[in-house]
Amino acid sequence: MTTYTTSGVCAKKIEFVVEDGIIKKVEFQSGCPGNLAGVSRLAVGMKAEEVIGKLKGITCGDKQTSCPDQFAKALEALNGK
Repeated sequence: MTTYTTSGVCAKKIEFVVEDGIIKKVEFQSGCPGNLAGVSRLAVGMKAEEVIGKLKGITCGDKQTSCPDQFAKALEALNGK
C-alpha cells in the first residue's frame, strides 16, 4: 500500500495499491465521499498510465488542483516521473 499526502485539496491523503501497472485499490481520506468513491471504483482495474492521462490537470473550483489531479500526481510519483 502506498500513501500519498495531498496538497491544496479537501482529501488529506490517498492510499492505493498498484501491481504490474494496474490499480488494485484506491482510498481517499476525507474529501467528497461520493465523488471520491466513484473515482476510486472507476480507477480500480485500469492501467495507472491511463488513469494519469484522464485525471491529470483537473481542477476544483478556483483551486489549481483537485483530488483526481492529486491521485494522478501520486501515480506519477510512484512511477518516478
